Order: sequence, then C-alpha cells, then structure tokens
Amino acid sequence: MRLGEGQTATPGARLRAAMAAAKPLIIPGCYNAMSARVLEEVGFPAIYMSGYGTSLSMLGLPDAGLVTQTEMALNAKHIAAAVRVPLIADADTGFGNAINVARTVEEYIRFGVAGLHMEDQVAPKRCGHVAGREVIGRDEAVGKIRAAAAVRDAIDPSFVLVARTDARGAHGGSLAEALWRANAFLEAGADLAFVEGPASEAEVAEICAGVRGPVFYNMTGISPRLSAERMAELGIAVTILPGAAMRATLMAVHDFAVALKADGPMAEAAYDARFKAHPVGNLHQFAGFDRIREMEAEWLPADSAEKYEGTLGHMPKAAE
Repeated sequence: MRLGEGQTATPGARLRAAMAAAKPLIIPGCYNAMSARVLEEVGFPAIYMSGYGTSLSMLGLPDAGLVTQTEMALNAKHIAAAVRVPLIADADTGFGNAINVARTVEEYIRFGVAGLHMEDQVAPKRCGHVAGREVIGRDEAVGKIRAAAAVRDAIDPSFVLVARTDARGAHGGSLAEALWRANAFLEAGADLAFVEGPASEAEVAEICAGVRGPVFYNMTGISPRLSAERMAELGIAVTILPGAAMRATLMAVHDFAVALKADGPMAEAAYDARFKAHPVGNLHQFAGFDRIREMEAEWLPADSAEKYEGTLGHMPKAAE
C-alpha cells in the first residue's frame, strides 16, 4: 500500500485474485521500493522481489548466500509498504532449517508480503542459474515446506507458498529428481511448484506435464524465453522475469556515468532535460510530495499551509 492508504483484502488474497485472472500471471522483478513503484506505475497487477537484485543493490555482492534473513525481509517489507499491488518475494533457503523457515514465513507475512518462494539448496545458496549448486536431502527439504505451510495456515491461509527445487541443475541432480521434489512439496502444502533452471522448451513442457499442481516459472538465465501464448498452452500459472529492471538500471547508470566522465557536469543537465519529458519525469510528484501535502491539509492545523507561501522549488499540488 501507500503512505496513509489501506487495503480491504489481505496481500495473499489479492495475489490469488491476480493469479485467477491471468493464465499465466506475468510478474516483473524489482530490487527495491523505487523500482517496485515504477513497475506498479506501468500497470502490472503484481510484482516480484528478486533475491539477486536485493543482494546486488543492497550490498553490491552476488547472489551467493551473502544476504541475511534480516536484510531480505527488510527489503521485502519496504517494497510491500511502497505499493498497492501484491508482492511475491524471494526467501532463499528460508535461512536455515525448518525452525528458521517458520520464523522467515512469519516475518514475511507480518511485513505485508503476499507470497514467497523458498528453495532446497544447501546453504550458502547461490543464484539458480549459476553453476555449483547443491541441494539438501529429500526429507529435510520436505520438512521445511511442511513447516512453511503450517505457519502460513496458522497466521494467514491466503499467503501464497511457492516451493522451489534446484535439483535439475545441481551437482548430481536430474530433472526426474526435480519433479519428484516438486510433487512432494505440493503434497506437503505448497501452493505452486517451482522447478528452477530448465534448459530447453522440451524440459519446460516435461515439467508442466509432470507436476501435479500449479507451475511457477522463472524466465531468466539458461531457461528458454517463451511467449505468453506458449506458456498458456503449457499450463504455466505464474511466470517471473526477475532481473530485467535491474539490468535496465545498470545499463542506464553506466551509460550516464560514461557521459558524465567524458563531458563533465553539463552531461547531468542534458540528462535532466531528457528525463523531464519521460512519463515519470516529474520526480517530486512521482515520489509522492502531493500526497504529503494532502495529508498535511487533512491532519495538520490550517496555518501549516503558510509554509508554502513565497518559497522556491517544486510546489506540491494542494488538495482540491
């Protein structure tokens, strides 16, 4: 939600409604509250918090199990609070054993997240499209999903639990093992099954045929790019595109830095002129200064508006 604004339904209920309305539900990835607000502004019905994006944007470090539960949950909290649309957030391995998983799920629910995905990697984990992954044993993996489902059911049954397996591309892994785990996770209480890292369209089709429940697909890295029509034919329920916004930001910042180094401070003036013509080019309005003035008019003494008289800078719109 936004500052001073509420919601009538739980985040999980709103996510489930979005999933029911689109087959597949295509969800872009963000990495912080600002990028989440841009995605919401464009009109996406749900958004996804990338673990890779969180690690790189918050710490400047790769997605190699270096970000902590506190850091991931806090980023998810800030994103969920900044937007009205429901948020699915990466929860890595749940940050420990089944007991740690219980706390992680509770934190995400209480922070306003609509759903999470959790994987069966050995800690420290790494990006599901980077070599060198290992997975924990079957019993431990299923037990962690059982713990997550128990906490979900006790606190907010509408919360969406996505169970991810990295067994397809892990050391000693196989697609057959990944399918066994995906179905075991669904039986343990997961809402959707997420088989990470299929390397071809044929493997995606095999996953969709072999999973006995809704399929969650990560269209990034080594996995094939599929049209919305093809994903609908395969029966995919939800697709995330986790890294595109982060890559777009990296490209834009890099290109601006190159121009600034080459052309000096006037490069910023040229960039500012281009930015003002953009749909989100009024930065102060996009950030929400108009909403701050509306709240002041509603809740502060009437003479508080006098501070705007004769001052310079962006003038927030007064409530009509």
